[in-house]
Amino acid sequence: MSDSSLYDPIELETTTFDLIVVGTGLPATIIAAAASASGKTVLHLDRNHFYGSQFASLQLDELTSFIKSHATPPSTIIGSTSTSSSLDYTALDVTLRSVYSNIETANYAPEILANQFSKFLIDLGGPRVLLCADKAIDLIARSGVGSYLSFKSIDVSFICDESGRLSNVPDSRSAIFKDKSLSLIEKNQLMRFFKLVQQHLAASAGDDGGNESAKISEEDLESPFADFLKRMRLPPKIKSSILYAISLADDDQDHSEVCKTVLKTREGMERLDLYQKSVGRFPNVPGALLYPLYGHGEILQGFTRRAAVKGCIQVLRMPVTALLMDKQTGQYKGVRLASGEEIFSHQLLLDPTLTVPLPPASSSPNLEETLQVLSLKGDKRKVARGICITTSSLKPDVSNCLLVYPPRFLFSEQDTSIRAIQIGGGSDKLAVCPSGMFVLYFSGLCDDDEHGKRLLHAAMNALLTLPVSANRESGSAVQSEDADVKPTLLWSTLYIQELTTAHNGECENIFFTPMPDGNLNYNDLVDSTVALFQKMYPDEVFFAETPSSPVEPDNPEDDTELSLDS
Repeated sequence: MSDSSLYDPIELETTTFDLIVVGTGLPATIIAAAASASGKTVLHLDRNHFYGSQFASLQLDELTSFIKSHATPPSTIIGSTSTSSSLDYTALDVTLRSVYSNIETANYAPEILANQFSKFLIDLGGPRVLLCADKAIDLIARSGVGSYLSFKSIDVSFICDESGRLSNVPDSRSAIFKDKSLSLIEKNQLMRFFKLVQQHLAASAGDDGGNESAKISEEDLESPFADFLKRMRLPPKIKSSILYAISLADDDQDHSEVCKTVLKTREGMERLDLYQKSVGRFPNVPGALLYPLYGHGEILQGFTRRAAVKGCIQVLRMPVTALLMDKQTGQYKGVRLASGEEIFSHQLLLDPTLTVPLPPASSSPNLEETLQVLSLKGDKRKVARGICITTSSLKPDVSNCLLVYPPRFLFSEQDTSIRAIQIGGGSDKLAVCPSGMFVLYFSGLCDDDEHGKRLLHAAMNALLTLPVSANRESGSAVQSEDADVKPTLLWSTLYIQELTTAHNGECENIFFTPMPDGNLNYNDLVDSTVALFQKMYPDEVFFAETPSSPVEPDNPEDDTELSLDS
């Protein structure tokens, strides 16, 4: 039996809810807030002492502890819970599954970081940004969560060119004219291409003044975007910038025979449109990209507050130890908590780190059938994530920036983009690390742990240098002509994260939320979260309330900080 004496009872006024949500990741908190806004009674539980699950922003010691706990989890959350106090239903143990592997942590400057660990807010699912016109920003404004949040602008985007140098991404009219690395001919080529995109999108949308003849042919729209850019005769640097730094393609688009996900021209145009609409959308944000002032965990905290305002009951430090299933029908009835309490609900939303093993062979066929369809499907690919801390910036006078290494630019077997975001700390910067320090996030899709680690190490070696005492192998880092100014690495952790998709199509009452994906923005996660809510509540409107003033600058004299007010 589980030791319920370790956990105090919640002492709820009712033991039956419309929805129980287990885990406080971003999709879970969005659905909890949306369901609460629709008038549903919601109980939101998390076994951790903090909000966020795999989407949290954590202090350094919390970060490493959380990753390790989800690399080799216990077989059950708390003891055994297989017995039931009722003759009508059976209790099935909830178990934790491993979602992280191949963890590698190094502290090269313990004397510097000794008193700084609590001053960091590190994103567990980074690197991640918001585009000023993307679905996440629209959701934040529409739901009223914007009143809880503030953002800073990402100063600039860089892309690695064929010579190994980091060059500015020409992502706007202003950036094109300022880019000294582009010739006048190249600038004109890029401007003409952007104009072509705008004319096509205007014609496709039926906007006034749109010219039907400006539409790109259906044949071209269905062709690979890389081929279309080649037909436009764009120079390699511009083509690479469009594919990997603006359209944010993952795989090597120039080699279709090995490309796992080919970006079609139609989707490429949509991504360009999103990026161009993001540039200059807010008067005090010059670029396209935003970062939350207190890390990405603050976004889900905003939705948590929104849910609480609408009556959602939230309880931390309370594991769910078992699911209560009807013995005869196999239908979900409720959950058993670590406190020993049994709580019932019409629907259940589970964190992707939780699984329910198949019942004993003696169980009813209906129960066994329910548990067989209630599963998570593992993606064949994984995402390699790396976090580094330095005391100097990658570029002088640049605090927050995005960097992209296109496929094959670091080593010949690099078949996917490697993306990195540098975030600087200080009173006038983001409040995620101490003043004078910088956090650098890396990520790249991979097929296995070994390949993922190679991606991370290649990017780290290209950008950073180890302290002399730590660099045991002479020449182990990639050297360049400006190697003497590369930031020195103080601390790092690398890990491989599983990518899973919830199989929510055949079980009526139990659903799973998705893990953080390998994308830079939240668009796919927002889409999957909205689709999940609509499957759970097909007759409800997803955040029906619309704030009257969705976007206002927090301080007109501050050209970088933005808040989305309700």
